[in-house]
Amino acid sequence: MMKLWGGRFTKETNQLVHNFNSSISFDQKFYRQDIMGSIAHATMLAKQGIISEDEKKLIVDGLTNIMEDIENGTLEITGEYEDIHSFVESKLIERIGDTGKKLHTGRSRNDQVALDMKLYIRDEIETLDNLLKKLMLTLHRIMKENTETFMPGFTHLQKAQPVTLAHHMGAYFEMFKRDRQRLDDIKKRMNLSPLGSGALAGTTYPLDRNFCASLLGFDGPSLNSMDAVSDRDYLIDLLSSLSTIMMHLSRFSEEIIIWNSNEYQFIDLDDAYSTGSSIMPQKKNPDIAELVRGKTGRVYGALISLLTTMKGLPLAYNKDMQEDKELTFDAIDTVKGCLALFDGMLSTMKFSKKVMEESASKGFINATDAADYLVNKGVPFRDAHSIIGRLVLTCIDKGLSLDQLPLEDYKAISPVFDNDIYEAISLTSCVNKRSTLGAPGKEAMEKVIALNEEYLLNN
Repeated sequence: MMKLWGGRFTKETNQLVHNFNSSISFDQKFYRQDIMGSIAHATMLAKQGIISEDEKKLIVDGLTNIMEDIENGTLEITGEYEDIHSFVESKLIERIGDTGKKLHTGRSRNDQVALDMKLYIRDEIETLDNLLKKLMLTLHRIMKENTETFMPGFTHLQKAQPVTLAHHMGAYFEMFKRDRQRLDDIKKRMNLSPLGSGALAGTTYPLDRNFCASLLGFDGPSLNSMDAVSDRDYLIDLLSSLSTIMMHLSRFSEEIIIWNSNEYQFIDLDDAYSTGSSIMPQKKNPDIAELVRGKTGRVYGALISLLTTMKGLPLAYNKDMQEDKELTFDAIDTVKGCLALFDGMLSTMKFSKKVMEESASKGFINATDAADYLVNKGVPFRDAHSIIGRLVLTCIDKGLSLDQLPLEDYKAISPVFDNDIYEAISLTSCVNKRSTLGAPGKEAMEKVIALNEEYLLNN
């Protein structure tokens, strides 16, 4: 088996050591990024006169053919190689001969793997961003369709004040907008090329690092070679952002699970995104939401694992850093799968508008509006709060809601009340009076929806 480092060794690597040390089972994921980085490196070597133009062409053509053969299935990445770098280089040498041995001039696996990982993460951030945008488009559609769908808003899982479904969905729209902004921030901050840093101290060859960085779409080269090969901050940033995305999805999942229960019946999940019970034929379980909620811990674990790996490492590169890949790849794949499934579940979900509105009419969620009614009549808010508290007790004693309570009961507690109290505490009035930007009123929601539409068009 080919190794990139065997010259000073007199024995073959123990097979168990090889297996333990090998990363090709997972780092083959970025074969494309490895090859693209090598093509850029060879192009730069030729520009600098370190290899000839003919040698560059031979190397670039060979690398291009290797990538094509991997993608069409005629070349299989196999486990006898230590990593994807040795696989690609060995295949290149097999195909073009000794010229292939010149590719690694002025380069170390340390800056090579740092480059590959950055290129891979940059591509994956783009995919994650597209999935988040797709989910936000679904939320935006639901918001547009439900500016007058009343439902209870909750604090402490108790009914608090009436809102609309559009307003509730809008809260998650804002969360996922911040998630996209965080991903964009990571992409900008990580976009410096480590290539040319060598193992840790650069190289004596006259490399043009700016040229190589521009070929690969970076903003420029990294400014410290030791940091460049040992930096995993961008992966920690990414795993932190992925954890936040999963936290948002998990909160949303929890609500869907609650809304799907027999006690709430706010929603009806599509059969394609539900499962049944092996023993109870009546069951329709929200398994997708439950699995999303469950997989959140898996992504959190990746973040804690990488933080723990990095916390004791001296400069510069250490083999411990190989542990960054499997957990990062798994976290990315987990989040991508959860986003895609969640969007499918949400886009096919049916909302029980009548049940939501009936729920919003119960639980005294118009009590704050009744207090505001008194304030607008000149009653100090603290006195108004006490008066409405007494009225709620009266309602509980009589088994009535505030809008069912006769006017004489209102007047018995405060003569300020008049017939207009019933309009003041109606669901429509309670919601639409809240018309400042960011509130659930129809006028306010229409402004927000327009702003969201502009955001989606431009981002």
